[in-house]
Amino acid sequence: MLITICDDKNSLGAKAAETGARYIREAIEERGECNCAFVTGKSQIATLRSLAMESGIDWMKVNVFLLDEFLGLEKGHRASSSTFLYEYFLNLINGVGSFHAISSDPDKVDQTLKELNKTMKSHPLDVAFICIGENGHLAFNDPPADFDTKDAYIKVELEDRSRRQQANEGWFRNIQEVPKDAITMSIYEILGSKHIIISCPDQRKAKAVAMCIFDDITPLSPAASVRRSLDTHLFLDRLSACLVFSDQRKY
Repeated sequence: MLITICDDKNSLGAKAAETGARYIREAIEERGECNCAFVTGKSQIATLRSLAMESGIDWMKVNVFLLDEFLGLEKGHRASSSTFLYEYFLNLINGVGSFHAISSDPDKVDQTLKELNKTMKSHPLDVAFICIGENGHLAFNDPPADFDTKDAYIKVELEDRSRRQQANEGWFRNIQEVPKDAITMSIYEILGSKHIIISCPDQRKAKAVAMCIFDDITPLSPAASVRRSLDTHLFLDRLSACLVFSDQRKY
């Protein structure tokens, strides 16, 4: 895992986008297309905006996947991953080859998972743009995460710490409004990406970053699993990097 510490979240976003863009171009040059997955949230805004400004990418040759989606949200809800990605990325570029949204309809979970898992079998990921949750989750794989499933997408129940983060970021008025269930890309599928780009700014993520770097790789620390990837790039700002030089966490 290569760790890059930037001065602030904007320079972090630019560096992460530059690295990810290079791998997207390489995939298109080698195979004529690229499969990308994106996580959403405030930590990703600078990276997505910078990526949209990268030159030399034929986005019509890029297939876009989401890492997760809440179940039970009405269409267009500001906390929806689809809504977020359209606002901060897809609307800034001239279209993509395909966009695979995740249905938030709780009555269609089985159908949604069946379709997504079938699609992913023929679309192995080239680049996954991800982050680390405050509780150490990857996508919505909260601890204890399922390390055994080989399905690309699974249904999960969200931990209260994960739901509280969503409310604290302002996507919901309170934790009671945050859905308890979601569909997420599995740990197995994320780690299967050829390249992983992690954009993780802000002081509130410092302990989660330490989990990623220092914890044993177990279901109780999903973020640590990225160390199993053959090519992971972790981009931090000075605030999120404050605990990376040695394990200084206070338990």
